[in-house]
Amino acid sequence: MAEISVAIQSDRIDLAREAHEMSPGGEAGAAVTFAGYCRDEGRRLRALEIEHYPGMAERAIGNIAAQAAERWPLLRLRCVHRYGMIAPGEEIVFVACTSVHRQAAFEAASFVMDFMKSRAPFWKREHLADGAIGGWVEARDTDDLAADRWHRL
Repeated sequence: MAEISVAIQSDRIDLAREAHEMSPGGEAGAAVTFAGYCRDEGRRLRALEIEHYPGMAERAIGNIAAQAAERWPLLRLRCVHRYGMIAPGEEIVFVACTSVHRQAAFEAASFVMDFMKSRAPFWKREHLADGAIGGWVEARDTDDLAADRWHRL
């Protein structure tokens, strides 16, 4: 069974350290990492506020990671998600998977991101460059479609 690690934090994600700690060593043949960033939405966004339900978010991501580890022969899986005020250009999420073979690592990382995006309990609100505070961002149908494709594969 894969070694699974989940963190939810307000601090910036040290991507270099996270990737280094996932170094595959001699057993793994592949390490796939993904980092998702806050976009500036055409320079109209000052920050993205991300809230979560403590405890529930970690459990939800842990369940998603466990499903990935059951589906693919992973050695290690790491998920880090931020909350709080996140400025454009800053990282929001990091996912890393190691496996003996690259395809398993790629697919598992994609699976985890698709399900975290659509099923993990996070809420986003835009803080605009003009000082206005937008409403809570609605989930996109494309996120649900991305997750639903895994039921067909």
